Amino acid sequence: MGLTLAGYGLLAVTGGVLRYARLRSGNSLSPSVRLLHVSAGAGIVALVLVLLAIGIIGTLGEYGRLGHSIHLPLGLMVVALVLTSAWSASRISLERPWARKLHLVLNGAIGLALAGAGLSGWQVVQKYLP
Repeated sequence: MGLTLAGYGLLAVTGGVLRYARLRSGNSLSPSVRLLHVSAGAGIVALVLVLLAIGIIGTLGEYGRLGHSIHLPLGLMVVALVLTSAWSASRISLERPWARKLHLVLNGAIGLALAGAGLSGWQVVQKYLP
């Protein structure tokens, strides 16, 4: 989860740099920042899917069933938001101005969902520890 939060922070910073460059000059002048942003986004997608798998396997192994806490719906919300944000990012173009707006709104929602999943996940992990 910590790596996911660090990646989210990196995405926020690189996204801010890209937005600043686009608003200042009309286009993104830094292809290396864009590449870092896209790579970090792909990394976040992979991380949340790995965390989903670990959570499901670990919970089923420990409890034999899912859904014993609020962490499951919050985690599924994070996964859905991240996947939808990645999809909206792939739609961003001059012909589709709605995609950038949707991407930004989804990223804000991801921050809130990550906070909820992180807090509820901390409670779940405490159950595993002696």
